[in-house]
Amino acid sequence: MMNAQIERYVALHRSFGRKFDAQERWLRLFASYANDLGDRHIKVERIYDWCRSASSQNVARDRFDHLRRFCLYAHAEDQQHQVPPAGVFGRGKRRRPTPHIIEPEQLRAIMQAALDLPPKGKISPHTYHYLFGLLATTGLRISEALALQCNDVVDDGLVIRNGKFGKQRLLPIQPSTREALDTYLSIRRRLNARGDDLFVTTRGRAPHQTVVHIVFVRLARKLGFRGPTGTKGIRVHDLRHTFAVRSLESCQHDREAIRHHLAALSTYLGHTDVANTYWYLEATPVLLRDIAAAGEQLFRGDAA
Repeated sequence: MMNAQIERYVALHRSFGRKFDAQERWLRLFASYANDLGDRHIKVERIYDWCRSASSQNVARDRFDHLRRFCLYAHAEDQQHQVPPAGVFGRGKRRRPTPHIIEPEQLRAIMQAALDLPPKGKISPHTYHYLFGLLATTGLRISEALALQCNDVVDDGLVIRNGKFGKQRLLPIQPSTREALDTYLSIRRRLNARGDDLFVTTRGRAPHQTVVHIVFVRLARKLGFRGPTGTKGIRVHDLRHTFAVRSLESCQHDREAIRHHLAALSTYLGHTDVANTYWYLEATPVLLRDIAAAGEQLFRGDAA
């Protein structure tokens, strides 16, 4: 019984474009262990015993986290499957901080200020202007954007060859985004800016990721969007956060629509685990208010 559910569970995740090999391996190993002991359904104590046999605390936690997510799925199909409480084998990474959401007028000001960067009359100011715009409209990781080559701009969108963990994907883009990229390429030709990288500086190569972070922070400070050195504030990575949050805010507020939207957004952003996308649900007061309202409806027995 467990093996059949694992098949469906793995197929579901792979339909979202995820590799899911490590997760499948852990699930198969646990199923074999439980089957050898005669279990037809998942038992919490069996999970604990199997995780305790791990070679280290980190491995035990990884096993447990993978299994618990599967338990939630299996329990939804058959309530005889037990679900252990979260965090029994410890928490992995520290809780992610709430992102800074960049307002449209802030983004416009930063992009405009980028055009005033030195050297005047060269490609670099235009590169930062259009790079920040692309990050804001697609939610790309900065590493993915800087790895783009000119021939990665295709009719169907952008070919992302340098995704996290080496994953590749085709990223559809809006017509306005494509028009902006065409404008940038036209500027490149006019200024005789050479190089295979899509976004280039005067040296003909993409700027280093650290330099992009520094430029963004300096512009944000100059415009009053960040405090002085040593204080926290908006970062270039917040362009990705903002894209994800605004996308979720615009989704229809019913459970089925949100479920489909999250799955699509997870694939679009190149997340390896949909749990990374669910995190954005608690990123703004708007989304928290919607979750609270849905929870209240569920508590009252209304349709959530």
